[in-house]
Amino acid sequence: QVQLVESGGGLVQAGGSLRLSCQASGRTFSSYAMGWFRQAPGKDREFVAAINWRTGNTYYPDSVKGRFTISRDNAKNTMYLQMNSLKPEDTAVYYCAAQGDTSVVVTPDYWGQGTQVTVSS
Repeated sequence: QVQLVESGGGLVQAGGSLRLSCQASGRTFSSYAMGWFRQAPGKDREFVAAINWRTGNTYYPDSVKGRFTISRDNAKNTMYLQMNSLKPEDTAVYYCAAQGDTSVVVTPDYWGQGTQVTVSS
């Protein structure tokens, strides 16, 4: 069982930066694939970033590639999402997600409660 708690959301102007954190509980954090998803009003939840817990390889959709960086600190049971050059279209609720028995999160088993990110133009 894994519990996830996000923090770090807020209101920022376009071009600004935010860093989201995801604190995970559980002694086997390092063996879970972790990632970030987001959901804007009226839209489906979409993939934002993932990190392969075995290799450290990272994955991003084109919409955030080059602007967002995912990382994790297994010693602190924490995952991060550094978001730079934010755009109004990045406005959404951001969710931390975890999936067991895999290297890269695809269909999460666990979700955080979400943190709101609002980017003003």
